[in-house]
Amino acid sequence: MNSTIEILQNHRTIRSYTQQPISEQMLEQILRSAIQGSTTGNMQLYSIIVNRDEAIKKQIAPLHFNQKPVLEAPLILTFCADFNRFIQWCNYRNAPHGYDNMQCFSWAVVDAVIAAQNACIAAEAMGLGICYIGTVTYNVKPLKEIYHLPKYVVPIACITVGYPAENPPLTDRLPPEAVIHHETYQNYSETSINQFYKEKENSDLTKRLLLENQVDNLAQVFTQKRYTKKDNEYFAKEFTDFLKEQGFL
Repeated sequence: MNSTIEILQNHRTIRSYTQQPISEQMLEQILRSAIQGSTTGNMQLYSIIVNRDEAIKKQIAPLHFNQKPVLEAPLILTFCADFNRFIQWCNYRNAPHGYDNMQCFSWAVVDAVIAAQNACIAAEAMGLGICYIGTVTYNVKPLKEIYHLPKYVVPIACITVGYPAENPPLTDRLPPEAVIHHETYQNYSETSINQFYKEKENSDLTKRLLLENQVDNLAQVFTQKRYTKKDNEYFAKEFTDFLKEQGFL
């Protein structure tokens, strides 16, 4: 199997790291790989904030709910959707812009996520482990203060990087036919939903989760415990307010 394909198909989320530092050469390769990713109109509508300083990491850890990978990883990379740099360039070149809207914000989000994923693949190719930290958009306002983010810059994705101190199994995934549609979108029936989620719902992990959370099924773990309506609406309002503050709404 091609080595790149093997890396992609054997991805594991690493949440525990050794204290071995990442060399400057490895960091450079990770960042150069991120920068080389595809980008909207070759505008590179993202910025990457590199955190290795322990004092800064201690400031941002509570904003990620003190998750173990944030506390342990020697390297944290935060990818921001960034139209600030491009807008400044336009302003200095007498080129009036129309980039203060959701359409342009979506371009920058895509650019930032592509850069983040390129960084992940590069890190794993060098034997490092990574973990996406999904809380980056929950606390954008205090992150703005810590990172000194100007208008038109929004944190979108965060990854922790380090040498793995664990070797977890592959994360379960739905079968390919659950997510792949040929030519047009094929909507799901109750029968197909039952088929696609059968293995996930009957796993040992799910059985443990049902016991821990005292709910009837895996879907209720998501709706009642992990991503509740109340929390989603709260963070959605916070994020929407931040987008207004940053000039995109």
